[in-house]
Amino acid sequence: MTKNSHPSSATLPLVALISLLLSACASTSTDTAGNGATTPSDRHLQARTWSPSSSTSAKTGLPAAANSEAAGALLEDSLNPGMVIDLDALQAREDLWVRVRSGFAMPELDNDLVRKAENYYSSRPDYVARMTERGSRYMFHIIEEVEKRGMPTELALLPFIESAFNPQAMSTAKASGMWQFVPATGRDFDLKQNIFRDDRRDVLASTRAALDYLSRLNKKFGGDWQLALAAYNWGQGNVQRAIERNQKAGLPTDYDNLRMPDETRYYIPKLQAVKNIVLNPQKFALTLPPMANHPYFLSVNIDRDMDLAVAARLAGMSVDEFKQFNPQMNKPVMLAAKTTQVLLPYDNASAFAVNLAAHRGPLASWTAWVVPRTMKSAEAARQVGMAESELLDVNKIPPRMLVKQGSTLLVPRSAQRQEDVSEHLADNASLALAPDVPPLQKRSLKAGKADTVASLAARYNISASQVAQWNKVDAKARFKPGQTVVIYTATGRSSEKLAQQKPAKSRNVQTASKASSKPARSNAKPNGRSITASADTGFRQVSHR
Repeated sequence: MTKNSHPSSATLPLVALISLLLSACASTSTDTAGNGATTPSDRHLQARTWSPSSSTSAKTGLPAAANSEAAGALLEDSLNPGMVIDLDALQAREDLWVRVRSGFAMPELDNDLVRKAENYYSSRPDYVARMTERGSRYMFHIIEEVEKRGMPTELALLPFIESAFNPQAMSTAKASGMWQFVPATGRDFDLKQNIFRDDRRDVLASTRAALDYLSRLNKKFGGDWQLALAAYNWGQGNVQRAIERNQKAGLPTDYDNLRMPDETRYYIPKLQAVKNIVLNPQKFALTLPPMANHPYFLSVNIDRDMDLAVAARLAGMSVDEFKQFNPQMNKPVMLAAKTTQVLLPYDNASAFAVNLAAHRGPLASWTAWVVPRTMKSAEAARQVGMAESELLDVNKIPPRMLVKQGSTLLVPRSAQRQEDVSEHLADNASLALAPDVPPLQKRSLKAGKADTVASLAARYNISASQVAQWNKVDAKARFKPGQTVVIYTATGRSSEKLAQQKPAKSRNVQTASKASSKPARSNAKPNGRSITASADTGFRQVSHR
């Protein structure tokens, strides 16, 4: 189906509409190669059993028959193409915790730090319950990926330690997502980060990247999972140097004998404590609710840009609920060029399919606009027909900033801007800003007997560090009488006003004829630097990933 074609529901049966609109459930594998989607004729579908108490579903407001029919068309595991999901099968009704426990294979750790972590979790049953409830959405997928790689299932518990299974977690070190990747390591593992999305928060992409990284670390450290986990927390270079120090000192090079930060020393004991709780929750007066041994969500294709609010409404969810499954979105719109699928629970995937088939009208109210030249935010807002306050808010631009040429802004669609965002722009969009302050004018003056960096800075209401940098002296320096001193001031301040300021003895002010067009910044030369906007917030104190 082309992007602009909308077949009539009168001419196509419901299931055909759903199949056509969704192009079947997305079949993207979590490896980097991916697989092609199967067609409806290739599937062997089993319908889900529905027992509605009335002719409509209370959850979605759709006719019960339509829900059942749509759900039946979606009961293939879209992350494992060809695998039919039978929710009544004995295996699907098993407790996933049994599967997790059966795959434990890492060395046991038993020390005081493990006891400390056990006490921490056992004294906070509400916290454990919240973590477990969040984790139940993602655990099946993680276990599937861990088992495919032949890795110990303890690794599936790592998000308990990293983020409490919160895919939107952010640390003060700017580590983000369920697996807590810092920006640089995320880029190393192909986790795209731009103004539109942050794949470190993407459930599927971040799980793939984390397991790739852990596998690489395990190989680097000779199959030692404890050293691999220490490197995941502290950095592989740090662990390697700690090993080399011990080698030179003739000391053992295992995890227990390496010198490392307290956070890393406590990292594996915390994982061991969670493992012990999973093995025997009753021992710690905790309850782990059963987890279903089948996928919690499906991946559903989209082929048009779509507002998050629209997608959530079509799926019968709130925007916050929608973001729990699709937390990588940075803006109120999903770009089909790079976000080709959304994750939805079964019932909501069915609702999404049916409602999308019936939807008429635009799916997206936002698009991208590349700023043609450096301009003030108020001018940019006028050009795209929106309030300046709204432009600043949706694009996370601080007040009194210039938007630099080539920046990409999210703006409302209009008659001139109706197209979906291109793949190139969706992948490479950036936002560069510069302070919106008056241009500076260079001035030269002769220092008086008492002139210092500090006194001149105070006299002209500029920072001492700037005066020192402009004149290549220390911030505590004293100038020699008659020495030529350079300062930069706003062009609005005339030489007459400067002359009115109380001068030091023997001072002679000269005005340079050429003015700089760049703003002053603390600890920077007058040519300034552009800055890139960031909306990071804190979650955890330290992260080296």
